[in-house]
Amino acid sequence: MSSVNEFLAQNMLSDRESVLQFKKGMEEASKFLPTGNQLIIDLESYGFSTEQKEDTSRVVVKVEKEERENSPEGSRGRKNHQREDVDLDEERSNKQSALYTEESELSDMFDKVLLLHVDSNGKPTMCTKGQGEDSLLQKGQSNGSGEKSRSRKQGKRKDTVDLRTLLILCAQAVSSNDYRTANELLKQIRQHSSLTGDGSQRLAHWFANGLEARMAGSGTGTKSFLMSLAPRKSAADMLKAYKVYLSACPFKKLAIMFTIKMIMKVSEKASTLHIVDFGIRYGFQWPMLIQFLSMRTGGPPRLRITGIELPQPGFRPAERIEETGRRLLKYCQRFNVPFEYNCIASQNWETIQIEDLKINPDEVLAVNSLFRFKNLLDETVDVNCPRNSVLKLIRKIKPDIFVNSIVNGSYNAPFFVTRFREAIFHFSSLFDMFDTTMPREDPERLMFEREVYGREAMNVIACEGLERVERPETYKQWQARTIRAGFKQLPLNQELMEKLMGKLKAWYHKDFVIDQDNNWMLQGWKGRIVFASSCWVPAPEL
Repeated sequence: MSSVNEFLAQNMLSDRESVLQFKKGMEEASKFLPTGNQLIIDLESYGFSTEQKEDTSRVVVKVEKEERENSPEGSRGRKNHQREDVDLDEERSNKQSALYTEESELSDMFDKVLLLHVDSNGKPTMCTKGQGEDSLLQKGQSNGSGEKSRSRKQGKRKDTVDLRTLLILCAQAVSSNDYRTANELLKQIRQHSSLTGDGSQRLAHWFANGLEARMAGSGTGTKSFLMSLAPRKSAADMLKAYKVYLSACPFKKLAIMFTIKMIMKVSEKASTLHIVDFGIRYGFQWPMLIQFLSMRTGGPPRLRITGIELPQPGFRPAERIEETGRRLLKYCQRFNVPFEYNCIASQNWETIQIEDLKINPDEVLAVNSLFRFKNLLDETVDVNCPRNSVLKLIRKIKPDIFVNSIVNGSYNAPFFVTRFREAIFHFSSLFDMFDTTMPREDPERLMFEREVYGREAMNVIACEGLERVERPETYKQWQARTIRAGFKQLPLNQELMEKLMGKLKAWYHKDFVIDQDNNWMLQGWKGRIVFASSCWVPAPEL
């Protein structure tokens, strides 16, 4: 313990950034969570017609055959260690049946989260809250407030602990291989961190896990350890968390609305619209576009989506985005939109060739990335920078529009302690945002923090080299990189920006921020810019 005290004394005053504090109070949910009638989107004000084509259109789905390679770290094996003497085919059949039943039962929730609805006055509305959620939030909020009151009365000592400083000191100790000091600091952090505490306590929990994983793997070889922490959730489970996330946070919703508006604008008269989506994941961003296309004057275009995703571990690397394609097919059948789906999930993005995208000359081509280019490697790992390679590929296919939404982060430094500090500032904003806008006991909040923020933070902290896939850059860095790749930035649609600013003010907490700079739409929390979106076209060749 003496070595820890010595370490604290030497470093406490030098850490100026550690003085940043987030307020601990929990406000009433009714002040900032959206209500049903506040989630109204006026389609006419966005320039869309409400006419819908009645003729049934032909639906075509094409899914590439993916390589089926055995993986020693496949998730299927880990999930069933305790199930002995079970036939593999029967096991897969049971899983598929369970998945089908689960998604069928949750189809209404998918519609409520991903689609527009028409109210009694005939106005389209976007619903992100299910029945009974208000009572759940009120109950959770009151519990959260009570928990904070007890914390102030019984845990005054905890309130005086600067978890951020302890975490940075621990990271410094880990960086210098002083594992004795690091372990003593981790014990202190564990005493005051909590998976269900306030924002700083939750952040400390996941950052401590990352430091432990880094020590266990010495910065490398931690991929299998991180993958074994918990199996990935199904799309239906993630939708539950996504639903609550949309109710509490505008970042993804406004980015999706920005993307849809810009793509609809360039495809007003298109007979075929082809979207190449880098990082399609569950495809939650496209059902609303499908619905908009079905309402287009003169009928919907033929929609082609090329879903690109990173290979998944296990026997079926493309299983998740094949499932995404089937889900999008159901929406297209429902809204009579001709549909073709092509998935690419068996190779790294920088190795994709133009031929793989199956582009036709007579279609409007849109390229989209929703917060996923942060997963591409940069120059510090590969001299032939994958980020530049993907941008050059997009430039070669000459899209009519390229919409790039990015995570605005500075925690991509090659030096561990510098990266750790920046990660603390970034994730502190996210955990504080949830602590202000959501009840602490909400199970969907816990799942979202574990499956998204927790995994991302642990990857940033525990992994190095090829295993570190969380590598965000600032929007200014992305602007310079995209211009170098041969793109011209499009000006922001000011009418759209005004509408989005109005929706943000009407739907969400006052500390959320939307702004613009250099033709980027910026989104943030309490002054820290967290996400940014912009539109590009290929620059004329000289």
